[in-house]
Amino acid sequence: MSDFCIVSDVTLDLTPDVIEELDIRVIPMDFHLADTTYTHYPDERELSTEEFYSRLKAGATSITSQINPVIYENFFTRILESGKDILYISLSSGLSGTYNTARMMAMELEEKYPDRKIYCVDSLCASIGEGLLVYLAAKERQKGKSLDEVRDFTEEYKTKCCHWFTVEDLHHLKRGGRLTSLEAVVGTALRICPVLSVDREGKLVVASKVRGTKKALEYLVKRLEEDGIDTKDQTVIVGHAACREYADALAGMLKERNLVKDVIITKIGPVIGTHTGSGMCALTFVGENYKF
Repeated sequence: MSDFCIVSDVTLDLTPDVIEELDIRVIPMDFHLADTTYTHYPDERELSTEEFYSRLKAGATSITSQINPVIYENFFTRILESGKDILYISLSSGLSGTYNTARMMAMELEEKYPDRKIYCVDSLCASIGEGLLVYLAAKERQKGKSLDEVRDFTEEYKTKCCHWFTVEDLHHLKRGGRLTSLEAVVGTALRICPVLSVDREGKLVVASKVRGTKKALEYLVKRLEEDGIDTKDQTVIVGHAACREYADALAGMLKERNLVKDVIITKIGPVIGTHTGSGMCALTFVGENYKF
């Protein structure tokens, strides 16, 4: 039995099967759709991602809220009282205040449980970028690595997780300040697909703009070909927001070209989907991270 738990936020967007197989503890998060508040869990028990994106397309507005200190306290306490230490890997501090909240609560709990350890790692990632880092950390734990060894591995590899994604619905990028109103209108008319990543501070940046989904997916593959490290030995993650056909096409391109060992396809949940809209397709892999 491992003497520590790996904990992350539901924004890691891994499949329930992978989460169960690797024994990852996931903290749920709230989102507010129209006039109702839902809590998103990996098993989508309160609202399916399909229904979420369907309602977004119909004009519903969604907003998110970060995890509050009480949730962290209760979640961490249950683990500490079971006699286990904690490695918590958070959503990027460049996108949310969850990391700072968790770190403050961890400091309080370390005083209450002096024999236990709580390590908090800022992933500088979101969605399947965060998911890939958690996946890799869990794989290291399976090798028998100690808490400190896995923490050090995670701190090193968070700068090696390359995450690239493209979106179709420019309205959500406009609302988040990534595009101007004019860019959103013109881009939609011309079928422009922005390609985004994160910078060294874990903040979203528009890296390129291409015309059409096919070219956008080709751009993601190009990034893996040029930036990936030993990709033929890698399991990479492809995520999608109500566009499984794009995810299948991207995974097919990677496999047909014999670029990777395996591909995990997963859904982008409502917390991240609130800010990207439907039609998002993403690829994450280990490589030389793009420098903005």
